[in-house]
Formats: sequence, structure tokens, C-alpha cells
Amino acid sequence: MAVDPVIAATLQVLQESLGEIRKGVTGLRSEELNARPAGGNTNSVAVIVARSLGSTRSWLSLAFGLPQPPRDRDTEFKTVADAEFANWTEQQIMACFALLDGATWDPNLSRVPAWNNRLGAQPRTAPYSLGHALAHLGEHVGHLHMTRELLRPES
Repeated sequence: MAVDPVIAATLQVLQESLGEIRKGVTGLRSEELNARPAGGNTNSVAVIVARSLGSTRSWLSLAFGLPQPPRDRDTEFKTVADAEFANWTEQQIMACFALLDGATWDPNLSRVPAWNNRLGAQPRTAPYSLGHALAHLGEHVGHLHMTRELLRPES
């Protein structure tokens, strides 16, 4: 059976972006994962990773008509990494990929996001949800790159 081109393209973008998330935590100690090198109310690597993976799973679930995962968006901003953070990150990455296993693409699907009251009760279409999932993930990857550069300018 041929893979739907939308799902194939989504998988390709996820492989690239989630690969960058994976690399973003590699080799960092807990102190570095939790540091806020830009100061103030900026986000740590741990927060950026938790937010990006939570957001990606939620929006992909919405896009493909799957059950929306439990998510506490506000708690993601309070993430503190420990020695197991890289393992947790890998599990979350695999959960993102698992959403595409057996998924079907229905561009006519429209659902309401359940994880953020700011979004209200307005339904989002599958194309919007998928586009948002991938674009938002890309923004988080860029933020992760900048934060790592501040942590380790020589890297």
C-alpha cells in the first residue's frame, strides 16, 4: 500500500526537526539543560524541548483525527531536567513518530484543540493543524539552536 504523500512529507519534516531536538539535548548536563543563558524570563533547553514535543504531539493528533494526548501546557514552562531527560526526550520523540503509524489524511477534518483555553472553541482544520504543528516545531528548533549557542558558543 502506498504511503499518502502528506504523511510521507510530514514524516520527512519530523525526521529533520525531531533529529535537531535530539541533537539539542545530546551532551548537555542537567545544569546546562536547566540554564537560562539569555537571562530573565527566557526558556531553558529543557523547557523548549518539553514545549516543542508537547505542542507537536497535540497538533499532529488534531491534524490526523487522533485522540488528543493529555497536556498541561503551563507545566511545560516549569520543566526541570534531571539525569533521565535525554531518555524522556527520546520517548516523546518516538511518541510523535508513532502518531503517523497507520494514520490517514483527511483534509476535510476539523476539530477543536483541547489543551489551551486561549485557543477557544474554534475548530481547526486538518491542514491548518498540520501546518501549525510543523511550523511551530521549526520555531522551537530555531529557539533551541540559539539557546545552545549561548550555552556553548564554541560548539
